[in-house]
Amino acid sequence: MTFKVLISDPLSEDGIQPLREADNIQVDVDTELSPDELAEKIGDYDALLVRSQTKVTKDIISKASKLKIIGRAGVGVDNIDLSAATEYGVIVVNAPDGNTNSAAEHTISMLMSLSRKIPQAFLALKNGNWDRKTHVGVEINGKTLGIIGMGRIGSEVAFRAKGQRMNVIGYDPFLTKERADKLGVEYGTLDDVFTKSDFITIHTPLLKETKHIINKEAFAKMKEGVRIINCARGGVLDEDALYEALKSGKVAGAALDVYEEEPAVDNRLFDFPEVIGTPHLGASTVEAQENVAIDVSHDVVRYFTEGVAKNPVNLPSVPKEIMSKIEPYFYLSEKLGTFLTYLATDAIEEINISYSGELSEQEVAPITRNTIKGLLKRHLGDHVNDVNASYLAEKRGIQVNENKTSAVKGFTNLLKVEVKTKEVTRSVAGTLLNGLGPRIVQVDAYSVDLVPEGNLVVIKHNDRPGVIGKVGSLLAEKGINIGAMQVGRTGVGGEAIMILTVDKSLEDADVEALKQLDEIEKLTAMEL
Repeated sequence: MTFKVLISDPLSEDGIQPLREADNIQVDVDTELSPDELAEKIGDYDALLVRSQTKVTKDIISKASKLKIIGRAGVGVDNIDLSAATEYGVIVVNAPDGNTNSAAEHTISMLMSLSRKIPQAFLALKNGNWDRKTHVGVEINGKTLGIIGMGRIGSEVAFRAKGQRMNVIGYDPFLTKERADKLGVEYGTLDDVFTKSDFITIHTPLLKETKHIINKEAFAKMKEGVRIINCARGGVLDEDALYEALKSGKVAGAALDVYEEEPAVDNRLFDFPEVIGTPHLGASTVEAQENVAIDVSHDVVRYFTEGVAKNPVNLPSVPKEIMSKIEPYFYLSEKLGTFLTYLATDAIEEINISYSGELSEQEVAPITRNTIKGLLKRHLGDHVNDVNASYLAEKRGIQVNENKTSAVKGFTNLLKVEVKTKEVTRSVAGTLLNGLGPRIVQVDAYSVDLVPEGNLVVIKHNDRPGVIGKVGSLLAEKGINIGAMQVGRTGVGGEAIMILTVDKSLEDADVEALKQLDEIEKLTAMEL
């Protein structure tokens, strides 16, 4: 059988060579199609390859009666209607690794240029000034590079920095001591990176947890004369705080490729001669553009020959009779995973997912993927989806185990998720109650009945008279209303937990105030 592939955006010939060489694939290239022309033509094709130019809308997908896969030569898929693709059973794949080398090299280039003031020196020379004294730089040999985010790009930056004889300390919520040792970097906390580094580079997605991860408080912890590199996302760095840190001299220089507002042609940070910048060029190399095309072409070939894709970004089609039975658990499973990311703050090494009761008789792989997605998404963002979650967990050295048993006490079905870190094991279990929806029914050894949504405060405390009242009074003083409360204990006078659903998220000051209560052992504020 021959599969027909349409390429509707300009891709390099080398990039699509894997498709040309496949015996069972016919390639057609037409990069001048209007949306109406594409909608009329797409019905003849089994695959569509695009970059960012073509908008793959629901209307186009609905007319693609033979379409099985859409390939995006790049990372972002915002020009593809993923919901429509999933609805019509079309796999969407992208190329998340194709620009890794380019982004890592750009980071090192920025680091070197920053340390030796190369752009400033060239500009002076171009303007007719032979000025050697002003442009005295610093060596990076023996200096400490702190890396925030040890994923694909961060790990490649570490490898290159070590080649420059730098000491490297890395922080990542999924970085374990063992993996850090394999990478040859020092395993550190975020504060370790702030306090020990001479240079700091960021390689994280922009999420709620990472927005302004480098802020005024972070700069206060850093060494005098630290230098900052950001080739990741503009919002992870608080530019106002950086401005003040540069102004005070705390920061000796900064190299920026991304900005909170782009295009950054009027950014006031460029008023400082110690700041250098590029216009979002991290992935702008000939090789990177070819690599993303090559990667997505290989994935399309793999799908047509083996039936699987390496980098899918949407949920593959599941038979309707199976989906109707397991889909109600998707929301619950993801929330259980997210709940645990707040309780287990160290790097997760193992995930155990147990299915009990009638649920054990179902095809649970999609539920497992949703659970892993919930565990990873808080730190990795929308890059994580139902399909690639297992792959991303494996890449981070996280072992995932499924267990099934027909035995269950008190519930028709029970879904339990346990995570293990180097230091602790934490677990949470949930079920669906008829007419009431998803519920968390167990946290570690404590029985509860909790709706998994909203702003929650989980408090581990000593079971003493008046503790609940103290917590309620303190929150009332802060103007925070309690919507619901669950308590659990293992025995009278021993350890207990209190889980509050509150009307708004707690500020850091609110959390610290609660922690001052003598009876409280640990407090975690979370948002589900």
